[in-house]
Amino acid sequence: MKEFRQLGAYALIIKDNKILLIHKKGGPYDGKLDLPGGTIEFLERPIEALKRELKEEVGIEIKNAELFDVDSVSFEWEWQEEKIKVQHIGIFYKVKDFNNEVKKEMEVNEINDDSLGAEFIEIDKLSKNKLSNIAIMELEKLGYSFNDFS
Repeated sequence: MKEFRQLGAYALIIKDNKILLIHKKGGPYDGKLDLPGGTIEFLERPIEALKRELKEEVGIEIKNAELFDVDSVSFEWEWQEEKIKVQHIGIFYKVKDFNNEVKKEMEVNEINDDSLGAEFIEIDKLSKNKLSNIAIMELEKLGYSFNDFS
């Protein structure tokens, strides 16, 4: 079985019991809601990766963020009839303040490779089957729980 390891920086932006999530296009979370953020490029500091990714995927500029957690999830993903063992490692930041409006619709291109746009969604209305594994893990650490289906 092939192995795939992803290391990224991700934002937890929660306001009025709503969390900012992206609509994911491609990869193991295709069609799911995911935390905004992504891959830390070579020689890039995690906070700089977070700032770059949020500008690319959501259209916002971070003004204030603090480190919340570092953790990983593992799961199997079937891609092109092949099973792949995925380890998704994340550095998670609570974003307290940002500039610009959240872009609800985005075009996937060379710069933004996986976000169809973002929106604030009521946490109480989320279900596990609609969320990425890392989003579930971090929201549960914040004390939220979810329906298995919805």
